[in-house]
Amino acid sequence: MRYLNVTDNYIFRQMKCGISPEMTAKLCFKSLKDVRAWDKGEPIPPECRRLIRMYSHRELGIGDSWEGFEMVGEKLHLPTGQMVSAQQVLTGIALIEINSEIEMKTTSKLLQFSRAITKIKLA
Repeated sequence: MRYLNVTDNYIFRQMKCGISPEMTAKLCFKSLKDVRAWDKGEPIPPECRRLIRMYSHRELGIGDSWEGFEMVGEKLHLPTGQMVSAQQVLTGIALIEINSEIEMKTTSKLLQFSRAITKIKLA
């Protein structure tokens, strides 16, 4: 019986990130042969490693402001626990840009409530 030599690259790609060799090749613009070579022990280029992490929601951005945000499938998982679609993000931005007096008052109240909830959670 033939056993697969399990390398760190294979564990990273398959077990931690859950991405198939075919998907990895498509994502990184590499051949399937290159991906299989990585699985056998050749080093994965840093840019491909980052792409794999970003795709598998391990890393969304490199700045501290993205802490707690991650992509899960086609939705953005917020630090509050909510999952939002691209359409919801666009709708939220459109509502913010309207800036009518009613929306300003509502936004102000929402921010007050969210700050109060955050204080309660931290206490």
